Amino acid sequence: MDGRAATVLVVDDSRTKRYLLVSWLTRAGFETIEAENGAEALARMETGRIDLVVLDVRLPDLNGFEVCERIKKSHPATPVIHVSAHAMDVVDRAQGLTRGADAYLAEPIEPEELVATAHAVLRYYQARQRAELLAERLVALADATVQMHAASNFVRLMEAAAAGAARIFKSPAAVIAETVDGNCLAGVAAGPDAAPTVVPWTVDDTGVPIGTTVRVDEPGNWELVAWPAGDTVTVAAARLREDRAALYVVVPTATQTVRTPVLVQLAQAIASAAEAQRSFDQEHRIAVTLQRSLLPRRLPEIAGLDLAVRYEPASAHTEVGGDFYELVMLDGHLLMAIGDVAGHSLHAATVMAELRHAMRAYAVEGHPPGVILDRLNELMRVLLPSELATICVLLLDPGSGLVRLASAGHLPALVSSAGRVRFVEQSAPLLGVRAPRPPDLEFVLPAGATLVLYTDGLIERRDATIDEGMAALGAVATRVDDDLDRFCQRLLVELAPPEIQDDVAVVAVRRR
Repeated sequence: MDGRAATVLVVDDSRTKRYLLVSWLTRAGFETIEAENGAEALARMETGRIDLVVLDVRLPDLNGFEVCERIKKSHPATPVIHVSAHAMDVVDRAQGLTRGADAYLAEPIEPEELVATAHAVLRYYQARQRAELLAERLVALADATVQMHAASNFVRLMEAAAAGAARIFKSPAAVIAETVDGNCLAGVAAGPDAAPTVVPWTVDDTGVPIGTTVRVDEPGNWELVAWPAGDTVTVAAARLREDRAALYVVVPTATQTVRTPVLVQLAQAIASAAEAQRSFDQEHRIAVTLQRSLLPRRLPEIAGLDLAVRYEPASAHTEVGGDFYELVMLDGHLLMAIGDVAGHSLHAATVMAELRHAMRAYAVEGHPPGVILDRLNELMRVLLPSELATICVLLLDPGSGLVRLASAGHLPALVSSAGRVRFVEQSAPLLGVRAPRPPDLEFVLPAGATLVLYTDGLIERRDATIDEGMAALGAVATRVDDDLDRFCQRLLVELAPPEIQDDVAVVAVRRR
């Protein structure tokens, strides 16, 4: 019994019989507790750990069968052995076993028979408890693995790993791993119900081999949490690649069996999730560098016009998307463009780069917006046949306010003037689709009016229609701040959710 003697509760109203039963069990190495009636036995069950009950069938207050049923109801993992000098026929034995007893001994009882029966039922229950504990831990391991792979960044992953380890082993736990930047972090949970925290930590992983190894260590070497007194800690070290630092999972040794299978599987699951997160971080870093290098570094200064832009990624961690914008002066006209390539990945960012460069090249050649889109569409159909994108291209004459617009499936531009808004919409197919396109739209942007281009992340919601999103944008845009930057920021604050689910790009131009 986990290194201790099993405790047996002996229940019999006969003092002499109790003395014999207790003597036999004590000589066999059991700890014993006595009760002389059913009520006392039930009370004893609630005062301490009882591993086995030896229960007389005939008691002065309660029937032994009833006492057994009540014990099994509140302590289903506690075995019960019935003993009786009176209820000895087949019907009595059948009733006792049917109502929950694990064995039935009729007197006269031999000491060897009692001790052997006690050992037999305890072996069965210990094996059952070990199987139930393993199953419970494997379920918790599966839950923890899901939480780790759903983590949005490395810190959240460490929190999920530490919390999962604490729930699996119902004890304090610590997980130590290295980020893609080489920073060593420790996720710590003081117990299964404690909130996890992440702190910096340093580990010397010299000599840790590829694979998963387990060792017992002193708690003082891992002073991340208050470990149970008088116990050591068991450390599982997992290393998937030679060029990666090892990952460590630390739990109290008392929680482990000889083979530590769940601890090993947990370390491997955390290592796999951490490697996936590192790979994502590396791809993210490349895409962010690419994306930022492709967006305009600064806005042009144009007499008579105020310009402002905002670009917000899908989250603070994910800046990899296909949204882009352009603001550049060409032959005395302001070229404005905004677009969105389908998808969120490094691939989407590279497609965005190709489209933006091609659009700039066609614009430099002097083509009007509609021709630019025709050529972009042909480019996509030939070189990027499986891609789709939306885009809106405008040419604005700063002096007259004349605007020439062509759209390829993009959301309509918004014009706000004197407290009123209108949407300039052109129904046209997306880039990548072979279909006829309408002629360019022409309109005049009045003095004092503001033109707003945006991507779908600003107005699309899972709990609202696109029309509702555009109506909300129109309501917010009726008032344009004197500071156009503040206006763009207000659009994001009032329209975009706290956790942005999609990239958001906003371009605003005001004609003074």
